[in-house]
Amino acid sequence: MLRIDVKLPLNFTQNDIKIKICSILPIEQVDIRDIQILKLSLDLSDKSKICHKAAIGVCLDCELEEKFKLRKKVCSPVDDLSFSHKLYDVKNLRPVVIGAGPCGLFAALTLAEVGARPIVLERGLPVDEREVEVEKFIKLGILNPECNVQFGEGGAGTYSDGKLKSGALNKYKLKILNEFIEAGATNDITYSSTAHLGTDKLGEIVKNIRTKIINLGGSFIFGAKFTKFVYKNDKLEAVKYIKDGNEIILPCTDVILAIGHSARDTITSLYERGFQMIPKGFGVGLRIEHPREYINELVYGKNYDKSLETATYHLVTHLKNGRSVYSFCMCPGGTVVPATNEQGGIVTNGMSVFNRDANNSNCALLVSVTPDDFGSDHVLAGLDFQRKIEKRAFSVSNSYRAPIAKMKDILESKMPNSELGRVQPSYPMGTIPCSPDEYLPEYITSALAESFRDFDDWMSGFYLPDAVLTGPETRTTAPIRMLRNEQTREAIGNPHVYPAGEGAGYAGGIVTSAYDGMLSALTLLEKFIID
Repeated sequence: MLRIDVKLPLNFTQNDIKIKICSILPIEQVDIRDIQILKLSLDLSDKSKICHKAAIGVCLDCELEEKFKLRKKVCSPVDDLSFSHKLYDVKNLRPVVIGAGPCGLFAALTLAEVGARPIVLERGLPVDEREVEVEKFIKLGILNPECNVQFGEGGAGTYSDGKLKSGALNKYKLKILNEFIEAGATNDITYSSTAHLGTDKLGEIVKNIRTKIINLGGSFIFGAKFTKFVYKNDKLEAVKYIKDGNEIILPCTDVILAIGHSARDTITSLYERGFQMIPKGFGVGLRIEHPREYINELVYGKNYDKSLETATYHLVTHLKNGRSVYSFCMCPGGTVVPATNEQGGIVTNGMSVFNRDANNSNCALLVSVTPDDFGSDHVLAGLDFQRKIEKRAFSVSNSYRAPIAKMKDILESKMPNSELGRVQPSYPMGTIPCSPDEYLPEYITSALAESFRDFDDWMSGFYLPDAVLTGPETRTTAPIRMLRNEQTREAIGNPHVYPAGEGAGYAGGIVTSAYDGMLSALTLLEKFIID
């Protein structure tokens, strides 16, 4: 297969692709055996002529392909990204996977595919029961600390836009995307620059992956909160977990630890039991909302083609004081959601359904923070840094109503009032006007205000006085990294335990978490390979 980069009209057809290919190589259409879209994104360099930029894979007969491989300025060979498992002797292996987010699910799937029959422990509930608990919190303010937007089947990503940022595609990441397609995702996620699953689709997708793991011999235990590893002579013998108030001992020899970035109690417990960790920087800020149609016009132009998908954006600026401010987890046509898992704290996140058709588009505007900002040299100081902000935000309203301010208020350092303008906040538990200075450090609020000017320079109109900012956004990634052996991926000082994903500090999204879990499972399996 050869790769050819082309530009295509918005509503292109297969014939349009073939015409482009034949004009570039050149060949006849009858010479084309197959075509495949490898990458697809919008070209916005001229808003009066918006089109697609595409990388197309073209299959020709062997002789023609060899001929055109020499024309490196025109085309290039496509790497083989097919994936296949090695042979392993795992008939007596039942590894435990702790956590059923993307990392844990794909670790478990990888193990199950070779017959290892993993046991997945998840402190939260299955998707359908989890949804009931989330709705109970949103409508009644009754928080279940063990099952919420952070904890439960599918992990935190289940209540998001389901964005699939994968970076450079390799055979492992392509397998992950293909598994999502098999579970119910659309085919375009393997090539679209805005690939996403949608919160409304994620529940069924996650359930289908769970069903596949079970059909391959794996099992799930929900409502099972991991508490401890049991070692004897440096050999892992079991894990302990609590279910329905009872402590249960589960014998095992290998564990993949995929706890997610918000399992603060588990992270603390592991640290106290000798797991080696280092503090890590992350981002803190607010979630901004503009009208969806307003952002569409900023990105595409006022007379944009209505067939275009809901617009996204990504912004970043580096301030003179050395801090960076950047957009994160942009949710086009989405809503701001309550995402705490601890009583008496406010956390925001964003989510979009598949159609991305809600009134507002939102994203987090984050300021970079480092361990130097945490106020302590303790390894877990970042956890306390997050928690203090979340609790201060809660104390502002003495409820789970989220503090909000208009963009103009923050830029001009004015005390917010209850008068809203063009933008109505989407946060479903109610809001209260509040200066972010009441719960965020001054260096964060001043950095945000400074960033508004830069962002408006790069995306004219981004500064909208009535745009609403809801806070705080604190759970962007884990503030620690669990140290692991680079070759074996085992926790240093704790053999047979494989820290992985966002909770271990090695990933930052659905695909990267799934990828880290998959690689950890494959590394674990190397001990059982059949030569």
